[in-house]
Amino acid sequence: MRLKLTKPLVFFDLETTGLNIGSDRIVELSYFKIYPNGSSESKTYRINPEMHIPEATSKIHGIYDSDVINCPTFAQIAGELVKTIEGCDLAGYNSNNFDIPLLAEELLRAGQDIDLKRRHFVDAYIIFAKREPRNLSAAYKYYCQKSLEDAHTASADTRATYEVLMAQMEKYPDLPDTVEKLAEYTTHNKYADFAGRIVYNQNGEETFNFGKYKGQTVREVFAKDTSYYSWMMQGDFPQYTKKVITRIYIDMRKK
Repeated sequence: MRLKLTKPLVFFDLETTGLNIGSDRIVELSYFKIYPNGSSESKTYRINPEMHIPEATSKIHGIYDSDVINCPTFAQIAGELVKTIEGCDLAGYNSNNFDIPLLAEELLRAGQDIDLKRRHFVDAYIIFAKREPRNLSAAYKYYCQKSLEDAHTASADTRATYEVLMAQMEKYPDLPDTVEKLAEYTTHNKYADFAGRIVYNQNGEETFNFGKYKGQTVREVFAKDTSYYSWMMQGDFPQYTKKVITRIYIDMRKK
């Protein structure tokens, strides 16, 4: 394996009730954990999202309300999951834009306020998008010369993502061979949150990346329009985004 690991790397994939990071929930989580010595382990959780799974969504991943009614809630498996990913970097397919932000939301709701920002995130989709823009099934066919069976199941997608990344490492010798450098390569922007609502500008300052104050720092906006903080806290924004702006808001009030 050309990828050099200094700590375990956890590939994971989520199946969810929908695509809203702030309000949708996980119904299935699968991970494939590979250690620096080459050994590995994997597990799949079916999760009761404590809300209705829309029929249109169920038709995509094949998981219906009746399939998860007796499954544990995310809060019930959160502690075990946190132990699994403790000290690990994370990898996935389109995970920077969806899986990691949603996972962060679920962890916060479950009272597990771990600092995911200390981890490196490798996104095989971004490598693929930069080199051969397609979806996961096409990536699997292109890089691994195999058809992806059971697409849109967390277990199949997780293992396929691992195989795609390994094949990408072999196909593109100029790709970095460490998780740290791969994480840098697969990051579009430097997000202060996970949903991309708040980004760091060239001076390392938290800056709004949406709305009427896009491009302005959070501090300068809160200094001139304190109601914007209240509006965001009452709005349908991810909990992690609210955590970031709250930290800044409290710090400003101390001064």
